[in-house]
Amino acid sequence: MEPNTKGAATFYQYKLIKKITITAFLLRVYIALPFVCLVLESIFLSWLSILFMIIAGPVMLWIQYVISRSVLLISGHPIAKRWRMSLRLPWPGYMPDQYINYGIFRSVQLHNLWIGLCIAALFIVWAPPAFTVSLAICHLWLLLPRLYTLLRLNRAAKDGMLRFNAADASYYAQ
Repeated sequence: MEPNTKGAATFYQYKLIKKITITAFLLRVYIALPFVCLVLESIFLSWLSILFMIIAGPVMLWIQYVISRSVLLISGHPIAKRWRMSLRLPWPGYMPDQYINYGIFRSVQLHNLWIGLCIAALFIVWAPPAFTVSLAICHLWLLLPRLYTLLRLNRAAKDGMLRFNAADASYYAQ
């Protein structure tokens, strides 16, 4: 990029450090995973698991949305026009639309993981066990690509930037 001579905007140079690609095979496994879990849940818990799984999907999307927005608001990170709800695979849920600081993304996803699991565990008191298991499965399934990305970037510096595209996540350093 050329340097800005008018002083109106700042351009940053980012260097690609690592690209995490979601291959077609991984995407097929990811799509098949809830169906395998649904069959196993139907066999071992209840045939109503099909209904519970259909209900649990949107419920967990909403819970993850609330957790993510809350963490972003509490941390003081600007949300407007930077995060959006996505239903495209492999990144379903509330995802950054632009470059995002790796540390902030990691914080949001780890809070999402643990708080979402705690909320799913609370349902065991009021709901049938099959619904609680469906909530946990949907929660983990929705987070799986993001957790895979975090695992692949485990040793990366926390001050880098992430960018999510249709089939990959790119990690940049300044």
